[in-house]
Amino acid sequence: MPPRTLTGTRIRARRSDLGLKQGALAVKVGISPSYLNLIEHNRRRIGGKLLVDIARALSIEPVALSEGAEAALIDALREAAGEEDGEGWTPASRAAAEIERLEEFAGRFPGWAALLAETHGRLREAERSVEALSDRLSHDPHLSASLHEMLSSVTSIRSTATILAETPDIDREWRDRFHRNINDDSARLAESAEGLVHYLDNSGGDQAGNAGTPQEDLEAWLAGRGYHLEEGEGPKASEEAALATMRGALKGAAAVEMGESLVRRYVREAEALPAEALLAAAQKEGFHPGRLAARFGLGVDLVFRRLAALPRDRLPGEIGLVACDGSGTLTFRKPIAGFPMPRYGAACALWPLYTALVRPGLPVATRVEMAGRAPRRFSAYAISLAQGAPAFGEPQVYEATMLLLDEGFTPEEAQTGALALGTSCRICPREGCAARREPSIVGG
Repeated sequence: MPPRTLTGTRIRARRSDLGLKQGALAVKVGISPSYLNLIEHNRRRIGGKLLVDIARALSIEPVALSEGAEAALIDALREAAGEEDGEGWTPASRAAAEIERLEEFAGRFPGWAALLAETHGRLREAERSVEALSDRLSHDPHLSASLHEMLSSVTSIRSTATILAETPDIDREWRDRFHRNINDDSARLAESAEGLVHYLDNSGGDQAGNAGTPQEDLEAWLAGRGYHLEEGEGPKASEEAALATMRGALKGAAAVEMGESLVRRYVREAEALPAEALLAAAQKEGFHPGRLAARFGLGVDLVFRRLAALPRDRLPGEIGLVACDGSGTLTFRKPIAGFPMPRYGAACALWPLYTALVRPGLPVATRVEMAGRAPRRFSAYAISLAQGAPAFGEPQVYEATMLLLDEGFTPEEAQTGALALGTSCRICPREGCAARREPSIVGG
């Protein structure tokens, strides 16, 4: 891959602004014109004394020529062009993007480049919103029940109104009864509509999820804390302090009850596997959860949760976590950028999780690639374990947990081969998928 730097482009632009010939600048700094040409076209890295000499000859500070925050802009533009994806863009559209002149474009037109990168970012956010809304519209039981109740009320009002309109000589007692029915049904309709609007206003279309149901309320609180509870960590950990913080933030008895269970488990597991000890060992073990579990003699699912609770600024990349019960219903979600996690539907994005669910006790490890305009790859680790001791005459409860590590944890030479995954069939762009259940509404 070509060096991601704008230094040469900035040198060429500055020289052109000054009306200085390439040969003249090369003579001033004591290098050949051909070597300067390679530098200006970003084919040779530059630094140290040569950079200082060129900056002096161009009457500009060296820092103005050296690589800076534009590296992130270049990454964003490459992603927008789909250079590294292999999905979502045709060869013709890639050629039109002129990838080889990306650094020149960003160097000469930084404003337009920033606008393009920002627009692409908004497009990705819109796509994630569509994915979340599609999942909600298809599978949200609360939304389905609310719409059914509203339609029932509308149908009842329509039927009663039709009787009144088409029967002019109806008995007064029956007319009064029908009027009461319309009044009751309209009141129920208004109440249902108000509740639905409130639910939709408070329900998240983002990846973290905003308050709506008790579980969403709890997840939103955790997201605001970065999924790291400082009150439950370290030698001064206090379960009561963590519980008090949670109770003060959550509204509703159901959310608080769920929060209490989560906080108590968090504190127990933080005591069993302190964050600092985990970080030190993870650096040596390459953040491999299986090796970490063996190193500390703890359950793999516990290691999953502790890794997901580490502060983001201490990690080389992002970590996601998702858990489900034996029915496949998600009970916990820590989203990770580029990996849509359906809240209600059983999408193939969770394939490793459901694979572990049907193979209790057997760990699952695989590389996965999510479909999209700029597909990303992740290392997925999953396991399903029995919860509690088995009892005669009682069903065994299982919980499956999946840990996701983004490419920041994987050496570049190991980032080959991956299981192709999508979101839901309705909005998945992958073609030729043997598991597709319905046509996609988006283009490939």
